[in-house]
Formats: sequence, structure tokens, C-alpha cells
Amino acid sequence: MLKKLFVAGAAIASASAWAAYTQARTLWQSWGIDPAEVAKALPGDELVSEPQAVDTRVLEIAAPPDKVWPWLLQLGYGRAGWYSYDRLDMEHPSADRIMPEFQSLAVGDIVPTDPRGGLEVKTLDPGKALVLYIDRDLAKRQWTTADVAGTPANLRAGGTALDRAMAGDFAASWAVVLEPTDSGTRLVERLRLRMEPAPARTMPPFVRSMVLFGMFVMIRRQMLGIRDRVEGRPIKHRRFTTAVAPKPA
Repeated sequence: MLKKLFVAGAAIASASAWAAYTQARTLWQSWGIDPAEVAKALPGDELVSEPQAVDTRVLEIAAPPDKVWPWLLQLGYGRAGWYSYDRLDMEHPSADRIMPEFQSLAVGDIVPTDPRGGLEVKTLDPGKALVLYIDRDLAKRQWTTADVAGTPANLRAGGTALDRAMAGDFAASWAVVLEPTDSGTRLVERLRLRMEPAPARTMPPFVRSMVLFGMFVMIRRQMLGIRDRVEGRPIKHRRFTTAVAPKPA
């Protein structure tokens, strides 16, 4: 989901007024924050050295880790989805059930984010931790060989936004850790990002902060989406269609 987080961040930034961002900043800085978790080492921290942004969020789920883990295994575009704002990163609503056909995952696999590629699985500790990773080299290898003909318009537009937002070198890790508690599970998500400054003509400085806020919006919705599915809460699917972008001439 990292590429889609970047895409959604850019999209939300473009559509949001600076005043709205300022008003929401308090929520961004406080929602899901546990000071003890912020300082604690998590799997995958070593993948991105000297990050410019580290965002750690926590959510309690009233179910044991073995009930949460299957929902993580099936993450991905073309799989069960991302349980977030599907209009931005999917062709259809995310699944509201466990899908046996997507319960197989291994270190080195790619979890798709769109038809061009996805995130590499770096850590897979069943019932405990899933760590995904992407950097400029991995993204470039995928993007230059991908056949994007027929890609839905929302995903193609997102890819263009990502190319602009991540114009320089970058590396990002996304860790999802499950910690058992007496009442269920602590779902911990950590994003570590190192991003070379983009030229001002590509992304003005203030937009970077708004992109990071956009990532928070997507992660928050995803964590709530996982919780609701695990706990069996009603899932409201909004019907939507995605136009398929025409094939390049």
C-alpha cells in the first residue's frame, strides 16, 4: 500500500485547502499515538536509515492476533484490497470476508498496489508482523516493464501524481505488527520514509506536509477497516465504477 499511500497523499493534498489541513492537523498529530510505541523498535526499522518521516499508529482490536492475521495476508490490489478509501486505490470495494485464494504470501513476494507493480515483502512472521518495502530502484524496475494498457483511470492518474511527488530518490517501509493483549490485539502500523527533496516546480515545499497528512488519512481508514472486519462490524460498501483509461496510441 505504500505507493497508494503516496498517491492518495498527493491526491488529497491537491484537493484540500491549506486551511482545512491546518484545522485537521491536531487530529493528525494525536490520533492513534501511543508515546511508548513511538519510541519502540519494530520489525523493518532497519530498512530505511535516517528517515525524514516516521509515523506510528496504534489501534485496539477485540480479537486475538490469529483472527487479524488472515486479513493482512490478503492485502493488495487485485487481491482483497486495502480496506481504506477504495475509490482512490481499487477497482471495486475491499473484501469483507477471508479469501482462501489469497492466504499465501512469502518473503520476496510482491503485494500489488496497481497494475504496474507493488511492494516487496521483507518480513513475514505469521501472526506477528508483516513488513513491506519499496524504493526508487524497485519502483523503476516495475514501472518501466509494466503494461498499463487498460489501467483504470483513477489508478493511472494516481501513478502520474506519484511520479511527480516522488521525483527524486526515496525509500519507504511499512510495518504492520500484531501484539496480543488480555482483551485482544494491538494493531501497530509504522511508516518510515526517506525522500530526496523534489524540485519546487514538481512539488512545492508545503505540499510535502499535506502529502504526509494524506497518508495519515489513508492509514487511519485502513486500520479502522481492518478492525471493523475482524470484529464483524457492518461494512458499508459504496457502489462505484472506475473508467478504464484508453490504451496509449
